[in-house]
Amino acid sequence: MSTETRHTEALALGALSRKPRQGRSLASYERMLEATKQLMIEVGSDAFTLQDVSERGAVSIGSIYLRFESKDRLLHAVIAEELTAILARERAMLDTTIAESATLGAFLPRYIERYSTFLKAHAPLLRTIMQRAAVDPAVSEPGKETARRSSAMSVDAILTYRDEIKAPDAADKANAVFQIVFATTARQFGLGSTPESGDPVVWEFMKDELSKMALAYLRHAD
Repeated sequence: MSTETRHTEALALGALSRKPRQGRSLASYERMLEATKQLMIEVGSDAFTLQDVSERGAVSIGSIYLRFESKDRLLHAVIAEELTAILARERAMLDTTIAESATLGAFLPRYIERYSTFLKAHAPLLRTIMQRAAVDPAVSEPGKETARRSSAMSVDAILTYRDEIKAPDAADKANAVFQIVFATTARQFGLGSTPESGDPVVWEFMKDELSKMALAYLRHAD
């Protein structure tokens, strides 16, 4: 088991009572997860029942209980799958951005634009997962683990341009830039606050200014 994602993998393994096989059972299992994910986004993790999942996913209640002992276990499976997928998509986004950026000055505006787009796309489900983590210890550690891994990936991406960063410890500056970018972007999309707190007009201005401030900070000699 990967030391980087061991809590998330443990959550996934503990959720499932019986693994699906190929064909119809696998298709039914995938519909359960997709229906649950849609309901989590629409009404939150506490405001729907397994009957709702059954109806939305066109699967029987019996089929759900064959795979999962409870609604909590089903939620855990969806959350583990989504956290794993988010990290994979984020890694792909960062790799593409690095490949297209020869310098730190080229990387930062692309990174901030794409990172904000990435968070916006995942914010509806991430909000629900964060709310769940606040009351469900089984979700709390996988959530923290994903946040730590996400942070490390962005810091490593910035450090691709280490030679342009003027500081004895470039990693500290790269981490500071990421934390500022994340905090600003997360607020815009209601992660850790409310969706209404973000202003799209202000954000369009801030995206450009953030990249300029980050570049000046990283290139400033201490």
